[in-house]
Amino acid sequence: MDFDRRSFGRAAFLGAASVAAVAVTAGVANAQEDTGESTFDRIQRTKTLRVAALPGEAPYFNKDLATGAWTGMCVEMAKDIAATFDAQIEWFDSTYGNSVIELQTGKVDLAFSLTPTPKRALAIGFSRPVFMHGFGAVCKKGFEPTRWAELDKPEVRVAVDIGSGHELAARNFAPNATITPLKTRDDCILAVQTGRADCSILTVVLGLTAVKRNPALGKFSVLTEPLVALPNCMGVRYEADKRWRDFLDNWTDYNRGAGQIRKWMIDGLALNGVVSSDIPSNVTF
Repeated sequence: MDFDRRSFGRAAFLGAASVAAVAVTAGVANAQEDTGESTFDRIQRTKTLRVAALPGEAPYFNKDLATGAWTGMCVEMAKDIAATFDAQIEWFDSTYGNSVIELQTGKVDLAFSLTPTPKRALAIGFSRPVFMHGFGAVCKKGFEPTRWAELDKPEVRVAVDIGSGHELAARNFAPNATITPLKTRDDCILAVQTGRADCSILTVVLGLTAVKRNPALGKFSVLTEPLVALPNCMGVRYEADKRWRDFLDNWTDYNRGAGQIRKWMIDGLALNGVVSSDIPSNVTF
């Protein structure tokens, strides 16, 4: 799961130079791809789907260092997409940030688990949402909030990773809490574990995984009133031929409607020891 730092809800505050640089980069990429073979035609011709893969990002991706084999939710999704084209998959080890660049430059055809922030949308296109990321809190034992209002008090200490969607959500919906920005998500979890924070804001997938990996923590609760969620999408290059993105939209709608997306998610979460009974009843995938 990924939230592009300092971009969720903040596109309007980007510096003019930064926006111009991204737009120029996107324009160059578009000019390059429009003069060549489309992604859809290339996959059909070569029978190869090139995918940006993210080592260590379970439940989406997990790589066996001994065998090089990939497992995870997005791995199964990629296999299903490739099978439709009777194609094989070529994996490229990547990161969330690099996968955007690799799409622009034509190195890969598909990137998974991206939040379609306004800044990213200047550079690449996105499928319809595969699922929605709900927000919640990983808490110390004995503290089990279910509403944002229960955090919105000066005596409640909330740890957030700097510049993330988690931080923005906390400041929007619990502005009166004592909010402590920390460098990484792991720092936030450690703060809760050691008693320096009462809770940390995380998305459902990250929160469930954190609790399962750290028995010293309390429960993860989805926060409501309001229920905050962001889309999780597949990323593609901008190109004149829209057949590849149209295909991914239809593929997404079909598999989400058939319940297959949820099954792939549950199987991916199992890589971190999370089972169906751990998933809150108000969470949907």
